[in-house]
Amino acid sequence: MHHVLVNERLSPNVTRLVIDAQRIAEIRQPGQFVIVHLGPGAERIPLTIADGDREAGTISLVIQAIGKSTADLVEVPVGGTIADVAGPLGRPTELPDHGRVLCVGGGVGTAVILPIAQELKHRGVAVTSIIGGRSREWVILEPDLRACGEVITCTDDGSYGRPGFVTEALKDALAEGGIDEVFAVGPVPMMRAVANLTRPLGVKTTVSLNPIMVDGTGMCGGCRVTINGAIKYACVDGPEFDGHAVDFAELVDRLSTYRPFEQFALERRGACSTTAEDAAAVAAAVAAATTPAGAAR
Repeated sequence: MHHVLVNERLSPNVTRLVIDAQRIAEIRQPGQFVIVHLGPGAERIPLTIADGDREAGTISLVIQAIGKSTADLVEVPVGGTIADVAGPLGRPTELPDHGRVLCVGGGVGTAVILPIAQELKHRGVAVTSIIGGRSREWVILEPDLRACGEVITCTDDGSYGRPGFVTEALKDALAEGGIDEVFAVGPVPMMRAVANLTRPLGVKTTVSLNPIMVDGTGMCGGCRVTINGAIKYACVDGPEFDGHAVDFAELVDRLSTYRPFEQFALERRGACSTTAEDAAAVAAAVAAATTPAGAAR
C-alpha cells in the first residue's frame, strides 16, 4: 500500500497527489512514469512522475480527472491508500548538457515538462518554459517552473499572461533564434503543431506520447505507435520520441478507440466490478449506445 500524503487541487480538474514510494523515489529520472492501480477491480493508469523527494521517499503525481478511474484516484484523501504503484517505467529523457532549451507544456502536460526543466537547470542548461491553459485557473505549476528559469504563460482567453496558444509564443521564441532543442508535452494537436513549427528550422524536438497503455512492460501491445514508419511501444521504447517522426494521425485515431466505453463508465460511475457478467453487460450497453439509428443489429 502507498499512502497519500498530499492531495492538492491545482486547477478545476487537475490534482497533485504526493504518495510514499521510497524505492521509486530513489531511482526515478525525468521522463519516466508509473502504473497506478487504486484497488481490486480498478483500472491500471499510467502517470508521469512529476516530481520526487529521495530523502522523504515520496513521488508526486499530477492527475487530470477526465474519466471514472482518474476521478476515483483524485478523491483518495490524505491518509488514504493506493494499492499498487509499479515503476519507474519507460526510458529516461535524453537531455543536453549545454545550450538553450524550450520546454512547452499544454494543460496537464506541464507536469511532464517539470522534471525535465528541473534536471536541465541542475545541468546548467538555460531553460525557458512556455505553459498554457484555457484561462488563468487552468495554468498549473508556474511557481515550480519559475524556480528552473524563465516562464512564459499563455491563456486562450487572455485572462492571464500572453493571450493565445503556446504555439504562438513558441513561434516568436524560435524567430529570435538561439534555441538548441524543444521539449513539448500536451494534447496531441499541440504537440503536432509544435513539431510542424520546428521541423523547417531543423530544431530537435522531443514529444511525450500518451497512447492507450495497460501493463507498461511491452507485453500487451496496446501502446504501439508508429515512428519513422516503424512500430514502437511507448511503454518500453518511449514514452518520448522524435516529434518530427511521429505518425500523429494514427495516434489520434488509436486514442479514440475506447472513448464510448470510457464515457459509459463515467456516466455510470460506481464501485468497480470484475465479474464476467458485468463486463458483458457493459460491452452490450456500449454497443447499443454507439450503433447508428436504423442500422441492423
